[in-house]
Parts: sequence; structure tokens; C-alpha cells
Amino acid sequence: MRIRFLGTAAGGGLPQWNCACTGCTAARRTRVGRTQDCLAITGDGSAWYLVNASPDLRTQLLHAPELVPGPGLRDTPLRGVLFTSAELDHTLGVLSLREAGSLSLYGTACVRAALSGPFPAGPVLASYTTVTWHEMRPGEPSTVDGGLTVTAVTLGAKRPRYAAGLPGEEWVVAYRFVDPATGGVLVYAPCLASWNDAFEAVIEGADAVVLDGTFLYDDEMTRETGVPGRPASSMGHLPIEASLGRIPAGTLFLYTHLNNTNPVARRGAPELEWLKVAGAEVAGDGQLLEL
Repeated sequence: MRIRFLGTAAGGGLPQWNCACTGCTAARRTRVGRTQDCLAITGDGSAWYLVNASPDLRTQLLHAPELVPGPGLRDTPLRGVLFTSAELDHTLGVLSLREAGSLSLYGTACVRAALSGPFPAGPVLASYTTVTWHEMRPGEPSTVDGGLTVTAVTLGAKRPRYAAGLPGEEWVVAYRFVDPATGGVLVYAPCLASWNDAFEAVIEGADAVVLDGTFLYDDEMTRETGVPGRPASSMGHLPIEASLGRIPAGTLFLYTHLNNTNPVARRGAPELEWLKVAGAEVAGDGQLLEL
């Protein structure tokens, strides 16, 4: 199993276009930033899947050597997209794939309802290419091209603002990928509201866990901007300070989906040593992982 981190920032990226916080200012000055959360994964090196489709997708694909088209004029190794949620920063980029000959989309019934109704990405795409929906029922494993087995696990019921009127509880999921050929196991959970027994079961036996790193502190929005803001926990994100102490020994933990206010999103930040001591690290745009 090979995993390419295409983007590792939360919605808005780093720097965010309309923000002059410490992180965004530093990113502009150093020209070192992050694109929005997106992952590419394969079991055989030929069939690749995206996990989420960020607004930065075109740029991300152009920088991923494994996703170069060919040898045929329109051949591409990209087979489809698995959505962890219906949030705009996880779905907007899918419209950039309209030129694909065909496209498989994977998500829970809740995500499909959102992308068929209030944000009709599915119907729009179907006007340009052949779209096949695969409903991910949490707890039921599926096999994708290339041999990987993938299982969705419900993490929360936080709906996107645009889908506030839609029913359902399975709005935010993690994916557990298993490579039968190597036995490698990856858990991808870029949005995690709480660490509970169910999540403990999901990560058991995993070689690598890619975890919600949106905020370092629960009061980060206030701490970093000096303006009263909502705590991380009220936005459906468990802060890093609350998850670090729970990391089991022997498992590679990488944080992703970093908000522009997060100190560990900045290269050389002293807070990165805190993560290192706890046995964790921050994923970087373009990073390659093999399991």
C-alpha cells in the first residue's frame, strides 16, 4: 500500500486568502504553505483513489508523480474518490474531475444525499462523465481496484452548514484500509470529534494512523488571534493536546488537516518537539508513505 499526502491543511489552506494571522503571515513571507486536506492511496501502484477532493485538487494532482496520465491520450491511474465527509473543503475539488472517462464515488448515504441535493456535485458530474456511486455502510468492508479492503467507521454526525436540514447520523467517517498482500493497515481520520472506545477499536493493529490535527489547543482560535473564538471541541475537532496522550506505542501517528492558526503547521515550530516526544509527527504535502 502506498499513500501520497496531496494536502494537509484544513479548509482555506495555509495561507488562507483573507487571513493575516501569525501562521498565514509567516507562510506568505517564507513561501512555505500547505494545500487543503487530500490523500491518494493505492494497493497495486496502478489503481489510485483519492480520499476527499479538496478545492486545491488540480494543483495537487499535477504535483503527484504517480498520477501522471498516459500512456494513452486520456489514460489515468485515478479510479475514484472516497469522501470522509460532505464538507466543502473535502468535496469541491471533485468537480475538477469532470473530464474523467468514468468516476467512482464512495460515501455514506448522508454524504451522497448532500452531494445529490443542496450541493449537487453528483448530478453535475453525471452531465459530463459516467458516475458510479458506492454507498459505504459503516462497518461493512469493501474492496476497491488494486486489492485494498476499505471499511468506513462513523466518527460523528456534524453536518456541513449547507446540509443542515438533511437527516442522518453518519456524516463524518474514518476509513480503515487493509492491504491483503502485505498486511499493512492505515486508518485515515482527518476529522475526529472525540476519542472513545469505538475509535480505539478502529486503530487497533494499525501500522499508521492519520489523525485530525486541525487545532493544537482547544482554545487555539482565541489564543492565536487574540479575538474570542469558538473552542475546537465545539467545531467537531479533538485538539492535538487531547489526543497526544492516547497514542499507543509502536503505531505511526501523523497529524493532518491543520488549521492556519495551528503552531505545528509552521516549519521549525518549537511545539513540534512536543509531538516528537509523544511519538507523533505532522504530515507534509507531498509526503509518501508505504505500508
